Amino acid sequence: MTRTSYNQAAAHDDLPAESIAWLRVTPFIALHLACLAPFVVGVSGIAIAVAIASYALRAFAVSAFYHRCFSHRAFHVNRVVQFVFAFLGAAATQRGPLWWAAQHRLHHTHADGEGDPHSSRRGFWWSHVAWFLSNGNFRTPLYRVRDLARFKELVWLNRFDLIAPVSFAIAMFALGEALEPAFPQTNGWQMLVWGYVISTVALMHATFMVNSLSHRFGKRPFATADHSRNNAWLALLTFGEGWHNNHHRYASSARLGFYWWQIDFAWLGLKALALFGLVRHLKTPPEAVLREGVKSESQAV
Repeated sequence: MTRTSYNQAAAHDDLPAESIAWLRVTPFIALHLACLAPFVVGVSGIAIAVAIASYALRAFAVSAFYHRCFSHRAFHVNRVVQFVFAFLGAAATQRGPLWWAAQHRLHHTHADGEGDPHSSRRGFWWSHVAWFLSNGNFRTPLYRVRDLARFKELVWLNRFDLIAPVSFAIAMFALGEALEPAFPQTNGWQMLVWGYVISTVALMHATFMVNSLSHRFGKRPFATADHSRNNAWLALLTFGEGWHNNHHRYASSARLGFYWWQIDFAWLGLKALALFGLVRHLKTPPEAVLREGVKSESQAV
């Protein structure tokens, strides 16, 4: 996206494209403030366990489907499975699948350049979260995702993307209410706070760190034209997304941890789904690319 088209995206609002859309992001701010709610609702072992499971399920959906499937078409999947994981990805409260994929494709086309929605050259604050909250980045550039726009269910989910997180939040509250008779230490409000609010905010910032920290800190086994880097601890938090330099070297791979020692939980999950025939044709990097990375690492040592 060029500077001109970037500004045009916000022209309808008659506001600067790079300004923060404070009214629109009120729910985002409220979600962060709600992280203080444990002082009211308390904490329990089961609430923490559900929060971890909630984080993991949606982290997988974002990494494997929002990113690898929708953004890069790194594997094939039927429409039912595609929608189920698209819904779970939307429940992570990172907007709709078409919006997410379109912005990510723009990132790859203009990585760390003028048209990159979250270019690292514009500073940590912008690349981490300000781009996500700006007036110019709210609309979905559909011209980037025509292949996805043929699925009416994904278009619907993209248009009404709040349905998924609201449904997920209600489900967490209902789970807490259902568990309370057997586990009096928890209840609906506690489960809502831990199972949705806290796990959602944690996952948001883990995802955002791929845009900010993975373009600043880590190793670069591949000499890509951008600033992407591999970061092992971030890969653990994001189910493989921290192997960002690998990804920028060969973006169409369903496996971001190219080597056995690079832990990629989303890849392991996809392999498990493949065993049941739920996903197929998982793309992996060619041998030439793998040798290139190993050679670079050995030379660095």
